[in-house]
Amino acid sequence: MKKTLVLCGMLLLPGQLSAATPPADKTGELDWSIKKTWKLSAKPIDFVQSLDNKLVYVLEGDSKVHIYSIDGKQMGAVPVDKTTTAIDIAPRGEMLYLVNSSNTYTAIDISFTKTINISGSPFLGNENAPVTMVVFSDFQ
Repeated sequence: MKKTLVLCGMLLLPGQLSAATPPADKTGELDWSIKKTWKLSAKPIDFVQSLDNKLVYVLEGDSKVHIYSIDGKQMGAVPVDKTTTAIDIAPRGEMLYLVNSSNTYTAIDISFTKTINISGSPFLGNENAPVTMVVFSDFQ
């Protein structure tokens, strides 16, 4: 019995000693804790997060909208006008909306290209022909 308790205690100990554990606080009835933090490449001006919590769009001082995965990995960047002051996105992040101090509204279609390794797979036609895959995710 003692061996089991000691083993359980040893397994739990590294998780309790971890310095990477974000601080938690309690203020009255409010409990909160920091879940994620990462460094941005330039000074942030505006940001928005997709409703599915998969992407974060950040308008930064380098005149680009940087697109990050939820864990902070940069997925790409879209150059924008230097006078852009605010951004918004469609619910799934497929459209990026910009407004700037020159009284201009811009809508940009956003999509990600993925490379699929098909070497050694059978094919019909030109092996260098472009292929577009469409996912209809709004059907139930």
